[in-house]
Amino acid sequence: MHAQRNRLCVLICFVLCPSSSWCTTCGVFPACKPGRSGKNEPNGQSRRSFCSEGLHSTSEEVARMNPMVKAGGRFAPKDCIALQKVAIIIPFRNREEHLKYWLYYLHPILQRQQLDYGIYVINQDGEEEFNRAKLLNIGFAEALKEYDYDCFVFSDVDLIPMDDRNTYKCYSQPRHLSVSMDKFGFRLPYNQYFGGVSALSKEQFTKINGFPNNYWGWGGEDDDIYNRLVFKGMGISRPDAVIGKCRMIRHSRDRKNEPNPERFDRIAHTRETMNSDGLNTLSYKVLRTDKYPLYTKITVDIGSPNS
Repeated sequence: MHAQRNRLCVLICFVLCPSSSWCTTCGVFPACKPGRSGKNEPNGQSRRSFCSEGLHSTSEEVARMNPMVKAGGRFAPKDCIALQKVAIIIPFRNREEHLKYWLYYLHPILQRQQLDYGIYVINQDGEEEFNRAKLLNIGFAEALKEYDYDCFVFSDVDLIPMDDRNTYKCYSQPRHLSVSMDKFGFRLPYNQYFGGVSALSKEQFTKINGFPNNYWGWGGEDDDIYNRLVFKGMGISRPDAVIGKCRMIRHSRDRKNEPNPERFDRIAHTRETMNSDGLNTLSYKVLRTDKYPLYTKITVDIGSPNS
């Protein structure tokens, strides 16, 4: 166990709940607190070594390091009952190396947070322009077919949190989790930014009719989602800039994910389109579902911009 923790390149400090304290994540008494070790990157460790550890581990090795994770990427703490059931949805196409790295780091973090969670990788089939928001809608719909999830974390595959205190769960308001990315100099690029990693309860997600389905290519859907939340009277909650730090795995722009030239016009009309573009108009076909040891991969045909 100690060897596994050392290999994860994390600082772990498990603190037991005092007998008079409730766990903030689990609903029984007494229970262990979520691991609150702070930074997940050891002091003085270079970005290169931080990244290479996960990238050079095989999927089988990562699975052996997480023996409590069940097939399909499901985990629930055995000593307490989590207050939320969390589905983590990843939009995906041709990013296997990044996924392996994400799984290497995130599974231990999520287990230390004592979440009842499942990992769903929604893989876009074909060669059409990438549609991140539609894939997230599909992940929401498909995850609910398997389990009674009440919280949904939507995460890009290239973002790794640096602090265990950035809990992947839902709050009374929609939660933006990736507020302090190295890509942006550990600052929020603009106040309305809602990209990267976010968490919405089932009720919050359905209230905004999910995410838009018509953003093909890169950009715009995050701002549309932000508009939807505001128009429905919700605010954005965020961790502070220290707890919300995360690293991005550098990569070139994916093929068939070029900037969407229509994004600015679509963002300007969110109020008019949000009730007619979202969960209530979601159309797709599941081609196959694969239950891997660390995640569930759902390959889908989502049509084309002209369909």
